[in-house]
Amino acid sequence: MDASSLNSAELQRLISQEKERAMMNEMVAKLTSACWDKCITSTPGSKFSSSESTCLSNCAQRYMDMSILIMKRFQSMQ
Repeated sequence: MDASSLNSAELQRLISQEKERAMMNEMVAKLTSACWDKCITSTPGSKFSSSESTCLSNCAQRYMDMSILIMKRFQSMQ
């Protein structure tokens, strides 16, 4: 796709999509780092223990729930 052939609305839509994609990638990186640091306390083996798996799952769910709550709160303030 040639940028010179895009009109302003299409360009803004593409920029918005790329910003959203970047925000999602950043959120996944933060989630991974935070939950790894919290749940993996020793050198991991070939697979996670059941307690590590449970911790990672719960941590990721709480992180996503809080992210959604914060986004909704900011949206309601606008």
